[in-house]
Amino acid sequence: MKYYIIAGEASGDLHGSNLMKALKIKDPAAEFRFWGGDLMAMQGGTLVKHYRDLAFMGFLEVAMNLRTILNNIKFCKEDIRNNRPDVLILVDYPGFNLRIAKFAKELGIKVVYYISPQLWAWKEGRVEIIKKYVDEMMVILPFEEDFYKKHGVHSHFVGHPLLDAISTLENVDIEKFKKEHGLNEKEIIALLPGSRKQEVEKMLAMMLSVRPYFKEYQFVIAGAPSLPKEFYQHYVDDNVHFVSNKTYDLLRCSKAALVTSGTATLETALLNVPEVVCYRGSKISYAIAKRLVKNIKYISLVNLIMDREVVKELIQNDLNTNNLVEELKKILNTDKRFEVFRDYELLKEKLGGKGASENAAEVIVKI
Repeated sequence: MKYYIIAGEASGDLHGSNLMKALKIKDPAAEFRFWGGDLMAMQGGTLVKHYRDLAFMGFLEVAMNLRTILNNIKFCKEDIRNNRPDVLILVDYPGFNLRIAKFAKELGIKVVYYISPQLWAWKEGRVEIIKKYVDEMMVILPFEEDFYKKHGVHSHFVGHPLLDAISTLENVDIEKFKKEHGLNEKEIIALLPGSRKQEVEKMLAMMLSVRPYFKEYQFVIAGAPSLPKEFYQHYVDDNVHFVSNKTYDLLRCSKAALVTSGTATLETALLNVPEVVCYRGSKISYAIAKRLVKNIKYISLVNLIMDREVVKELIQNDLNTNNLVEELKKILNTDKRFEVFRDYELLKEKLGGKGASENAAEVIVKI
């Protein structure tokens, strides 16, 4: 079969690549055409556009790049019409993908949504679009099944694909990792400032402001694959290092992490690293988001899934040096650290073990 996959972010590239791997087992004749990144490209097929050309965050940023976004939508529709896939697989990225779902459905192409948009948080009205234009909805968070059932939409809980990705990791040798990346003997605090340029610029300076209070540790920045190494160089010094494309290895060698809100918060938890979750948006974007988001107590996936505070979230004005220092000390040196480890085990149980990519591939091939 011919598969057309659209993933618009780094996390979508990871999950899309694992799904492609599973689809090739279920369907040896699989042909792929996709929007994604380097990980998906490694599975073969044709990369139409890289996600680095698609990633705009925040209401203000989207408005400023509206012409580019609309041109991408137009190009995508033409590409689908010209290539006529058997199935369109949409990976999260709702602002773009829901428009493409409508177009593909009207062409008579089967539409599968893998990794639901977070409609339970905001823009709940988009459920009606999914009812009309999506043939199969596959969800990766346990509470999403109930959300769709409430709206009369059948969905499949397939498990969380991050568990698949993490289960395949080989053991990492901490001393070897430090040597390979020019790190010293001190224990590591990992910094995950995000994957988009504007996000990293905003978050990294704040994360690094805690350095004077933790001189016994070294700080290591996890570089995003979508940003060049040169971008990070002015942040690096004798006790601040940079590692690119090795985020999972870095986390497994770290004692704690400061993490920008997003998929990385869940990745960090599944790798058993105590963390402080950080978020600060532009004043305009944050004000709009507060008006639109409904009844959501948390921003990190860890806390949302557990429905209670497992990891500390420092948001907007609460994200300052004093609070970061206080919370980081707790997860490094107090009983809070061991509470977090216990909660992480419960989190993994809630996510349903492993097999999400295989489960999703089976559903897709069947339709």
